[in-house]
Amino acid sequence: MVRLRTESFAPLLQLREEFDRVYKSLFRDGGGTPAGQSKASGIYPSLNIWEEADALKVEAELPGLKADDLDLTVLGSELTIQGRITPTPEGQTVHRCERPAGDFRRVVRLPIDVEGEKIVATLNNGVLLITLPKAAGAKPQKIKVNVG
Repeated sequence: MVRLRTESFAPLLQLREEFDRVYKSLFRDGGGTPAGQSKASGIYPSLNIWEEADALKVEAELPGLKADDLDLTVLGSELTIQGRITPTPEGQTVHRCERPAGDFRRVVRLPIDVEGEKIVATLNNGVLLITLPKAAGAKPQKIKVNVG
């Protein structure tokens, strides 16, 4: 029978505890949000992106925002969604604050070329839907095969 000496693992356990301590000091919620930052400055808003025959669609969750709170731009192959979420009004007693507040900026690299002048964005019930029409070069072209 083989017996392991537990004191031989002490340095490894000590190292793990130190890593845990450092991680907790860097990330307050364990979910990747750096200490001292709101979720609005992290990966916000959450996005869904899909491709249809003639366009890319981008859907973002932005509860409580108005169209005037948003600034959308396309430059080259990057879509930028930025805006500001107003915090709880001053003088209020806050019992729980889980929704982000402050400025946010999300830049997404688009997988295909789009026609910038034909982009349409609508905000409905806190969901932003951006339709980015594909550029002519990004659409599939049917090739006729000739009999020779």
